[in-house]
Amino acid sequence: GWQASMKSGSLSYILPCNRLPVQLMSQVRVYTSSGQKKDLGSEGTNRSTPEETLHKVGTGRQDTINAGQKQSFLKEPIQVKVKAVLKKREYGPKYTQNNFITGVRAINEFCLKSSDLDQLRKIKRRSPHDDTETFTVYLRSDVETKSLEVWGSPEALARERKRRKEAEIKYRENLFRNQRLLREYREFFGNTKPRSSAAAMFFKGPGKVVMVAICINGLNFFFKLLAWVYTGSASMFSEAIHSLADTCNQALLALGISQSARTPDPSHPYGFTNMRYIASLISGVGIFMMGAGLSWYHGIIGLLHPHPIESLLWAYCILAGSLVSEGATLLVAINEIRRSARAKGLSFYQYVVQSRDPSTNVVLLEDAAAVLSVAVAATCMGLTSLTGNPYYDSVGSLGVGTLLGTVSAFLIYTNTEALLGRSIQPEQLQRLTELLESDPVVRAIHDVKATDMGMSKVRFKAEVDFDGRVVTRSYLEKQDIEQLLQEIQQVKTLEELEAFMLKHGENIIDTLGAEVDRLEKDLKQRNPDVRHVDLEIL
Repeated sequence: GWQASMKSGSLSYILPCNRLPVQLMSQVRVYTSSGQKKDLGSEGTNRSTPEETLHKVGTGRQDTINAGQKQSFLKEPIQVKVKAVLKKREYGPKYTQNNFITGVRAINEFCLKSSDLDQLRKIKRRSPHDDTETFTVYLRSDVETKSLEVWGSPEALARERKRRKEAEIKYRENLFRNQRLLREYREFFGNTKPRSSAAAMFFKGPGKVVMVAICINGLNFFFKLLAWVYTGSASMFSEAIHSLADTCNQALLALGISQSARTPDPSHPYGFTNMRYIASLISGVGIFMMGAGLSWYHGIIGLLHPHPIESLLWAYCILAGSLVSEGATLLVAINEIRRSARAKGLSFYQYVVQSRDPSTNVVLLEDAAAVLSVAVAATCMGLTSLTGNPYYDSVGSLGVGTLLGTVSAFLIYTNTEALLGRSIQPEQLQRLTELLESDPVVRAIHDVKATDMGMSKVRFKAEVDFDGRVVTRSYLEKQDIEQLLQEIQQVKTLEELEAFMLKHGENIIDTLGAEVDRLEKDLKQRNPDVRHVDLEIL
């Protein structure tokens, strides 16, 4: 059978053969990072020598032959060099004490006042925001020392943190009550914030269109209601309900426009622009329920229980006035959409289908349906007056209800698509992608997403593979190369090398952050619709 003998200083394999065995022996020398070499074969006096090992497993003849082979192998020892590598460090207080902390975090986490930070060392760092170039940070070790100086001991600081945490939880529990009291205070004393910007929205653009539509449809509802009371016409009743639904829905649109002008807050960081789409969606549901539903109901009742219609002269006069007023509102909405579509480089049809301005779209479709409804109602009432058959009038009511149902279905679909967060047009997405790919600092981009947030606001997201060589060159262009070379030549130990790499590595990371800020700024400048840019570094 096989017999083997292994020791730390020798390696021998003995083959099962009647003749002399073959033995491989080597002496390994290991070089440490300090430059010293160790002979593993000569360590320890207690260990068995190669000759003793062979004596245990072989005969005397084999000992003599193998001893001669050992001397031949030892003439050429195998040397293995081990590279000096940096030990993996545990990032404890030695490293974290140099971490930076902002003033807000220092005040909140360590229960300090702003005056407590005045005497600490201030360090200017690159700001990730466009409106500020640099911002002030503090060393975390300095803040911790100051907090112990203020509170006396870690236990006192922990008690203060616990007390503030309990107060914060209590405040959140009573948040609803606090908000209600704040609203009552504002209603009693008046809101101190200027609201001229919100009021100005109703004197131009979609706000102007909605206010004009509210006034005209309110008057139309009043006169149509009088005509229905006088004549008892089912078509006139449908027209009155239609005008009432339009008035209520456009009042809801005005509320949505007003709410969309609110500034973003911590609970809604992206603002309230979707309030217009929500108001338009509710408006579409209202048209379906109030307009289409009641018109269908009244038409079916007229078919089941027909009754004669009185004089239709006043009804014709009111319908003519309604046609003129609804047509005027329709022209105002058409002109506003044409102007906005021209500014966006879109056709009239594309602007309406994509629901770029939901408030104006609702007014446009409601007034277009109103004009057609007036024509349908007048035609059916005329047929009833000529033939004396009241069924024509009921059919007209069903036709008006069907038209309103079609408009409401379109509004519900387009506004739902907008609220779900649809992608922007492929051409616009391609322009944004080409802008990033053409930059020399970008090697490749992946997982590109561009979402239309509504009201010409786009959120762009991409994973960017940056070219580290270009980023490093950008950093080196701002450095004194001769001074940098002197620093390199002064590096003699591993500790000095680590300090050198940490210093310039941090600066290179700051350079990468500046490149990200530059790309985000270029995307926003060349594409004004892009309001939020999220670039993830691969």
